[in-house]
Amino acid sequence: MAGALEGLKVLDLSRVLAGPWCTQMLADLGADVVKVEKPGEGDDTRHWGPPFVHDAQGQPTTQSTYFLACNRNKRSLTLDIATPEGQALVRQMAAQSDVLVENFKVGGLKKYGLDYESLKTLNPRLIYCSITGFGQDGPYAQRAGYDLMIQAMSGMMSITGRPDHEAGGGPLRVGVAITDLFTGLYAANAILAALNVRDNAKTGTGQGQHIDMALLDVGMAVLANQATAYLNTGDVPQRQGNNHPSLAPYQDLPTADGAMLLAIGNDGQFQRFCVAAGRPQWAQDPRYASNTLRVRHREVLIPLLSALTRTRSTADWVALLGDQAVPCGPINDIGTAFADPQVQARGLRLRQPCSPAAQAQLQVDTLQTVASPLRLAATPPVLRHAPPLLGEHTYQVLAELGLDAARIAALRQAGVV
Repeated sequence: MAGALEGLKVLDLSRVLAGPWCTQMLADLGADVVKVEKPGEGDDTRHWGPPFVHDAQGQPTTQSTYFLACNRNKRSLTLDIATPEGQALVRQMAAQSDVLVENFKVGGLKKYGLDYESLKTLNPRLIYCSITGFGQDGPYAQRAGYDLMIQAMSGMMSITGRPDHEAGGGPLRVGVAITDLFTGLYAANAILAALNVRDNAKTGTGQGQHIDMALLDVGMAVLANQATAYLNTGDVPQRQGNNHPSLAPYQDLPTADGAMLLAIGNDGQFQRFCVAAGRPQWAQDPRYASNTLRVRHREVLIPLLSALTRTRSTADWVALLGDQAVPCGPINDIGTAFADPQVQARGLRLRQPCSPAAQAQLQVDTLQTVASPLRLAATPPVLRHAPPLLGEHTYQVLAELGLDAARIAALRQAGVV
């Protein structure tokens, strides 16, 4: 089945996470993504481990599980862009591409003649997306940027974790590289918008453009309600553990066998909770009659709730409150989450067969990733390639460019590919 972006050609010069996350989304939607990697080394994340994929005997292979997360459905071409021959090949591919994604330092590709200004003369329709830590201008433009650094600088860590006065208090990073992931999502959206500007049947310009994506910009943007709270009140948000700054009760609570998550989002849900839990009087208490009042009296309400929720198991609470349309759920680890019947019903564990070359090298038949959450009814995500071996498609991609076997062999001999 053809994907929504069938026919779109993407040249991926990015590595690690933000850029590859963006291009994997485009690849899942049907774009032909060629991932350019340095010969003999490849994407940094190929070496980020353990953990590594296990073979049939349960032994670790050389395949990093991190790399798998963001490189499905791509073809891998090894190419040394520091060589004149490599630069010429990138220019040839860029001339035939719709989109180029890169995450080199600001100006890093200009010395190779692979910056936007150079390539748009070859292909005015090219959409060129640059992903950096701090953007193309400003006093920090030349600095390298990493997700953890941006989580710290943006304020994300200042609102994540328990307050300083509690046990285990202090700033914490989010458990995944959230700034990288959001930057990839924003970049993909910007690329799709640029494609519409170029190709729209009524208003299309026929021209590509440069997209300037910065991790810091994204890190600030995804502070969302916490940022607008500060901007409009002057009050600096603080760490609250699992409490919500604007809702109550909206947090983890203890149960007889562990803990659960109770997420009361409106007064009707609170009233139904109180009735189901055998405490209807709480819903009539003037301290708890509205969400704003419950937030103000949180320090009185939460201890009462905690004493009550300890009287039943997590499963009992989930069953009781689920029937009353009160948001409540277990706090799963990742293994338990993948065993959840809803996760299984949605097919979120994705198994892709390895290519014969990968099977021979890794002694693994399939690789597993998380399915795309994009569920387009007519043009759903497509599956073509498991995350590729380093340079797995080099010959194929170069042959498509018109290079014959002798020329490809000469490039290999010279270390260009």
